[in-house]
Amino acid sequence: MGARAALPRIVSPLGRRAFVVVDPFLATTPAFREAVAALEASGIETHVHTDVLPELPVDSLQASAEAARAVRPDVVIGYGGGSALDASKLVALLLAHGGALPDYYGENAVPGPVLPLVAVPTTAGTGSEVTPVAVVADPARAVKVGISSPYLIPTAALVDPELSAAAPAGVTAHAGIDALVHAVESFTGRPLEPTWSTTPPVFVGRNLLTEPLSLEAIRLIGTSIESAVTHPTDRTAREDMARGSLLAGMAFGPTGTHLSHALQYPIGALTHTPHGLGTGLMLPYVLAACAAAIPEQLALVGQALGVDGSAQVAIRRIADIDRAIGLPHSLQDIGLTREQLPGIAELALGSARLIAITPVPVDAALLERILEAAWSGDLASLLD
Repeated sequence: MGARAALPRIVSPLGRRAFVVVDPFLATTPAFREAVAALEASGIETHVHTDVLPELPVDSLQASAEAARAVRPDVVIGYGGGSALDASKLVALLLAHGGALPDYYGENAVPGPVLPLVAVPTTAGTGSEVTPVAVVADPARAVKVGISSPYLIPTAALVDPELSAAAPAGVTAHAGIDALVHAVESFTGRPLEPTWSTTPPVFVGRNLLTEPLSLEAIRLIGTSIESAVTHPTDRTAREDMARGSLLAGMAFGPTGTHLSHALQYPIGALTHTPHGLGTGLMLPYVLAACAAAIPEQLALVGQALGVDGSAQVAIRRIADIDRAIGLPHSLQDIGLTREQLPGIAELALGSARLIAITPVPVDAALLERILEAAWSGDLASLLD
């Protein structure tokens, strides 16, 4: 709590001119104004940029980079939720290497370090402050597209749980459940066999270094998210959520996520619903479809969530958390029709990186089975 006071000390060694990418609403808050005043008092020339659009359209990011280039910053600061943090990463990328964002789509297309970057998250959810990925909306594509590179990991992350206390309950719920999805999918993903003679992929699947981070994140988030949503001034819950989200980001940054995310991208594009709402809604159904392949991992997930027993017990506990924080019960509830499900499955199959980390073989039939259960809200049909 209060860690934001260290921002000038963290930024000063990186340069004397800062370009601050901030959510428009947050730019008006006392905490942000205090942060800017502290930077300027320490001799750091500060340029505030608030043109952060929802979903991060590619053209808007190119315009943000041009605005940044005009002030020639030494360091970029991202302040806000996942959109502001991802936007700051991509501004830092374009400042360092130029070109257009499509030049960097996919994995390992960033040729070298980006401009120094400091991330200040104001929600406990995306973990973007420690991950190697940023996601954008490109009108030429039906779903969002990622830019993934170790060079996108911020130079420093300043995580102050107090900054999340003012978030509305819906934002806390959607960001928080997405952090839980990150932790669970990083722990249940399939390990990938490395090929040491070539550049390794950014995401390498479940591994020994990330498993403890995932489980601790699951424990922290699973035991605090309900209180954070319903009692926003609960300091312990806020601290646990911030730490859990951070650890989940540290876990899924190297492992990647899997099928809940692959399905959410087309679901979110069709329904214009928050990312965390979609991943959180889908997670129990995805895990139920994968349960036979990962019973031991799911039993450990259940223990971290405070329940002992089978994989089914753990999955039902996650479904209970969804309901407790107000997530929709089914895909019908967010406006999808049954006729749209095959198209969603087809688009999800295009997320090759996410499909590769899924712990079971994936085809259209499996995805349509998961989607049908989620559309009707019938989790039991996948658990039986």
